[in-house]
Amino acid sequence: MSETQAANWIQLAPGVKRMTVAVGEKMMQVAVKFDAGAKVPEHAHVHEQIAAILSGKLRLIVDGVTHDLQGGQSFTLRSNVPHSAEALEQTWILDTFSPPREDMLKADRGE
Repeated sequence: MSETQAANWIQLAPGVKRMTVAVGEKMMQVAVKFDAGAKVPEHAHVHEQIAAILSGKLRLIVDGVTHDLQGGQSFTLRSNVPHSAEALEQTWILDTFSPPREDMLKADRGE
């Protein structure tokens, strides 16, 4: 994936950006790049999520339980479960959400 398509990347938090890569009727995929040390604060959403770590190392805290993940591993998040993330080094993730996240799709359209 290329970072040269800067217009397609959306900042989520300091050092964290995402780009929608595929949208279907019942799911969507989003590429996420974390700079080393970057964090996404605790949040929850109604969407199920599969986070596939493509490269790097990520500390995922799910409902208060810490999971250290690295490239080649994945984690499934149920609906409405609080979670946060911190990159222990530069990390690339492919997130799959079901159903598609309307908030992200609106941001993609500039709304």
